Amino acid sequence: MTTDFVAITTVYSLKQEDNRLARRRKRKSRRRQEGRRILEHIPQYSIESGEDKPVTAARKFIQAEGIVPPALLLVKRNEHTTDRYFWAEKGLFGAQYVEENHFLFPSLRTLESPTAQETVATVAVAVASN
Repeated sequence: MTTDFVAITTVYSLKQEDNRLARRRKRKSRRRQEGRRILEHIPQYSIESGEDKPVTAARKFIQAEGIVPPALLLVKRNEHTTDRYFWAEKGLFGAQYVEENHFLFPSLRTLESPTAQETVATVAVAVASN
């Protein structure tokens, strides 16, 4: 009887480990996905930070090249890490913040509006043909 108990508890503990090891899918925010789609249409610049901190390297690169907003800067910190920044009229922002709050940036609204108008036009044509 004790061996059955040991076998049952062992199976149960293995199942618990499997549950802990299994990763749950991360929920993707629609707002952030929409922001990411908008940022895909913006000019991107890839640079390496070198001795400077990533933000400093991005600011120096913007100054030296005379980059006009909006722009996306990919700053390689080391071989594993790349920081993303968005250069706007208001200044330099983290790209993740901009993805989540893209509606706060006027330069992104102009990029966003033509696609919304095309969607409305497509719907209007589909309704008119029916």
